[in-house]
Amino acid sequence: MKIAYFGLPLGALLLAADGHELGPVVLSPVEAPGRRRLLELAPGLLDAGQASPDFEREVDGMMGAERADLLVSWFWTRKLPGRWLGQPPLGAIGVHPSLLPRHRGPNPYFWSIDQGDELAGVTAHRLNEEYDTGSMLGARSISIGGRDAWQLARALDRPSLGLLRETVARLARGEALAETPQVEALATWAPEPTGDELRVDFGWTTERVLRRIRALSPTPGVALEVEGVPLFVTRAERAHDYVAALLPGEAQLSSALTLRTADGAVTVTRAFFGETEIDARGAAAVLRLLKRGGRP
Repeated sequence: MKIAYFGLPLGALLLAADGHELGPVVLSPVEAPGRRRLLELAPGLLDAGQASPDFEREVDGMMGAERADLLVSWFWTRKLPGRWLGQPPLGAIGVHPSLLPRHRGPNPYFWSIDQGDELAGVTAHRLNEEYDTGSMLGARSISIGGRDAWQLARALDRPSLGLLRETVARLARGEALAETPQVEALATWAPEPTGDELRVDFGWTTERVLRRIRALSPTPGVALEVEGVPLFVTRAERAHDYVAALLPGEAQLSSALTLRTADGAVTVTRAFFGETEIDARGAAAVLRLLKRGGRP
């Protein structure tokens, strides 16, 4: 089967390894491994990161010349025009890294962790002109556990690629896939976090505070100011030894930096001070030094 591919190189390489013909191939405008190997298979590929002002017209020409059977998107970062989606006779499909219709949008990892979901997953779906709204073709799920956002994203790569390859293979065999419409009443949107979503309210429970930190890790981390010192916290754990008389948000400096929450406390185990990453002891040492007027 001939595939018009939009996305990261790895998905295209695996589909080619499965015996599918690629053309056209348009790469997402982000750095990702596999581009050089993919050039050997698809020398006419177009890199959206280096696209000319005539990008859409170039793709129009490629779509018309190649006449693919199916359009496939895997981690493509822009809207695809309806004229491209409707051109292949088998339509267009993609895989989104959430259990649709929950967490449509660009950052389902943050929202899955921050909102306390027990499961995350990937969903194969039909593509249309609105992000992540097409009929669902299949899904796979995993437990989130104690993963941070980066770990969750990496854990979903394998099931995402597996589901993509399986769905394409079934279409290539001529199978009629069950298509389940998404229930709009269950849909949520997962934008990039901004504003208060980048911070913590220490009036929350310990579990809620730790979720927010994991959801923003390893970057950008939780913006925090302790006694006038700005830190970006990227890892913390539940504290078992803390001063109970402290109010939520107040800090305890001993061998580590501990912060009171509504029902306990958290100890900072990893943070950034400026561009320097520091561990639990380092965070406490930096704060003590700055309180004395020194420089780290």
